[in-house]
Amino acid sequence: MSGEMNNISVKETKYPLYRKPAPAPDTHDGILRMTATHIEFKESVKTAGIVGAGGAGFPSYAKIADGVDTILINGAECESLLYTDYVLMRDELRKVVEGIDHVVTNTTAKKGLLCVKEHTGKELGFFDGQKLSEHTFVKFLPNVYPMGDEVSLIYEATGRSIKPGSLPISVGVIVYNVETVFDIREALKHRIAVTHKWLTVGGNTEKSFVVRVPVGMYVKELLEMLGVSVPKGNVVLDGGPAMGRVIDHERAAVTKTTKSILILPESLPIIQSKMTSLDVQVRRGTSACCQCTRCTDLCPRNQLGYPLEPHKLVRAAQGAGIVDPKIFATATLCCGCGICEHAACGQGLSPRAMIFKLKDDLAKNKTRYISDETISPRDTRDYRLISSERWKEIIGVSKYDKKAEFIDKDFAPSRVEISMRGHIGAPSVPCVEKGQAVALGEKIADAADGLSLPQYASISGVCRRVDSDKIIIERI
Repeated sequence: MSGEMNNISVKETKYPLYRKPAPAPDTHDGILRMTATHIEFKESVKTAGIVGAGGAGFPSYAKIADGVDTILINGAECESLLYTDYVLMRDELRKVVEGIDHVVTNTTAKKGLLCVKEHTGKELGFFDGQKLSEHTFVKFLPNVYPMGDEVSLIYEATGRSIKPGSLPISVGVIVYNVETVFDIREALKHRIAVTHKWLTVGGNTEKSFVVRVPVGMYVKELLEMLGVSVPKGNVVLDGGPAMGRVIDHERAAVTKTTKSILILPESLPIIQSKMTSLDVQVRRGTSACCQCTRCTDLCPRNQLGYPLEPHKLVRAAQGAGIVDPKIFATATLCCGCGICEHAACGQGLSPRAMIFKLKDDLAKNKTRYISDETISPRDTRDYRLISSERWKEIIGVSKYDKKAEFIDKDFAPSRVEISMRGHIGAPSVPCVEKGQAVALGEKIADAADGLSLPQYASISGVCRRVDSDKIIIERI
């Protein structure tokens, strides 16, 4: 296996939209039970502070439960301009596969699927169905956006459909990021907690880079070390062009969920949208929507059979006619991909902004859409998919797409800022004091009760600030 994985050929490929139909659903009995060994593994993942490395920051240990039979590794690299997972799979494939094997053998799962878009897989020298180890196989995905959405990923990889509002475990699946299983491997094999982050630095830059840096490193210092400047009229994003957020790069720090730092012109419509207040976008939508239904026609979740209809949510917000209160709850089914806003709406409106506002209000009231209804993809789905290449053109970032160069060096920042709230759940609880010296890898915060994670020092130094929000460590 080592020879095959170390001699990876890189070649230019085309990016066809055509794909094979999704497989017939695998059988899933849902009665597999965890043993004491599985529970011990779950605790080890928690102790290492491992979190979803490219998503919302859900603690990875919390996904491990009874009933799982398939582990899916999300290597789709959903957002444009990102090469983090690509480089990890190219340069650290053995460690990634070992991480997948650890998860499979320490849960009730029977197999692991390394899921990659077809063109990416071919560039990495893979073929669909390739056996990478006793437990791990390659699964090709169509080259469409947003294939990284776990509902779409699960359907394409297994043929299973998650009921609206349910979790992947309900269909016997755990979805992890490529970097997450890399971290699991490091934790189990070397007892190394999460202290570093892999990410892409690119966009409107001369070159794109993939780097591995200490968690909490300030973005400004990282850009300076790479010799990257932010041109006038550009903004910096934490995350991808579509779903990332604009940050103050003079003050922001890398977190456990930072997948990329991108520099893009603020003149791009997709950036203008991020810089427009939510209230303004909502008012525009409620006043100018023509109810053409195109946002619903192209909604990926709707095409998978979900009862999410963005145009009806806009209509409901307009106060047009009698509204079923249940419609508002469907906003929680949105994955936030932005297709409704940037590819569908012909008037430059943002159904997504409307949905985000509703999701925020629903979250405050602890309300979400849950249904036991059985769903199936619509007959129109295959004809309404948007290719990744077309998506890059739509949002205006194609010319900034450059293969990233991996910078193999140890970054030594002068200080780091480690958030206590870098994950979903209760904030971590500091266990060090201001002025205390700490070493790289030393625990600096305990997990709180309930859903939570511990935190570890990403550099050796002295704690200059310790509070419920963050710990700042200065190198000495």
